[in-house]
Amino acid sequence: VDRGAGPRKIMEWREGDVMGLLPYSRVAGPPGDAVAREPSEILVVHDGQIREMIETCHETTAILVHAMIDRARAFTASDLHDEKMISLGKLSAGLAHELNNPASAIERSAALLDEKLEDSERATRALGAFELTGKQLSAVDALREGCRARQGSGVRSPIEQAEREEAMADWLADRGLDVATAELLADTAVTFEALDTLAQTMDGPALNAVLKWGASGCAVHNLASEIQDAAVRISGLVAAIKGFTHMDQAAAAAPVDLVRGLNNTVTVLGAKARAKSATVVVEAEPDLPRALGFAGELNQIWANLFDNALDAIPSSGRVQVTARREDRKVVVRIIDNGAGIPGPIRGRIFDPFFTTKPMGQGTGLGLDIVRRLVIHNDGEISVESQPGRTEFRVALPLAGIHPAGENV
Repeated sequence: VDRGAGPRKIMEWREGDVMGLLPYSRVAGPPGDAVAREPSEILVVHDGQIREMIETCHETTAILVHAMIDRARAFTASDLHDEKMISLGKLSAGLAHELNNPASAIERSAALLDEKLEDSERATRALGAFELTGKQLSAVDALREGCRARQGSGVRSPIEQAEREEAMADWLADRGLDVATAELLADTAVTFEALDTLAQTMDGPALNAVLKWGASGCAVHNLASEIQDAAVRISGLVAAIKGFTHMDQAAAAAPVDLVRGLNNTVTVLGAKARAKSATVVVEAEPDLPRALGFAGELNQIWANLFDNALDAIPSSGRVQVTARREDRKVVVRIIDNGAGIPGPIRGRIFDPFFTTKPMGQGTGLGLDIVRRLVIHNDGEISVESQPGRTEFRVALPLAGIHPAGENV
């Protein structure tokens, strides 16, 4: 069977086995190609003669039905494996993309850090040649603190950064100082007021040495801060994927924080959302009560529905996820502004192996798995769709309330 990645063997028949169209089977056409690996003799029975066979010999019915059941199990197991591998591939691709940016930032900042440390050491040795007074040292400390302060107004735009660097160069040139320091100073939060205060306590080579020392030290601090931020980002992604899979918890029904699971799902699939320039909104009722269920299975439900919504929307589309309490249920809605599900096929979307996606992009088991997982968690799932708005609604029991309505 070829599902887009090349032919793969699903079943193998040997001497005495039965293949082909079997009675009571709903298969309308062959799912793949049958290939003879060695010279074979095959007894062919035309479909018109099968009814006569099973009417004449009832044992034939039992043999053929058992063969059909075994074949259905084999194909189902293969398709479930394919669906799991497709989901795993999407998850791995999204996680790899998410981890690549902070990992690259760490590598880039670490490489620059070694260079900036050498600059800082040279500036420190040069500064040591000047015997600064207590007043001058206080001004230097004030410069350093201002230099290391985080910018309150956020990241500067390229134009703002260029203008700041030009203004720094003018300030240095007016005092006969090394204008090469302007680039380092422009990357800091030091103000011109702090520079003017420092210039009132010293000038000439001493001021030049202090500025280089302060700027190089700030560069080291900024790079270390960038490495820390990137490491925190990686740690957050690992926590998100761990929470998504719940690989450290036993598979037992328990109170589940749906908001956390939904946020982890959006984080894991964030790369796909950004690739489509999608607007993703997660809205949860304040103090949303916990649902009773299997956390890992619920996250698989959100992942399949959210992934389908991203496939359905156009570029720059919108996906809205809401979670609210309604009576004795917690209801999660995943809404997209895609083209909608055509009416003739709306009743078949939860059927196993039914898919509208091209070959290799889906097995038709995603929504079937969602339906089975929702039922396993004592929940209900429904869908409403029209052009421009499709809503999947999943209702789950509240933790502490039995599905039948009794408190437990």
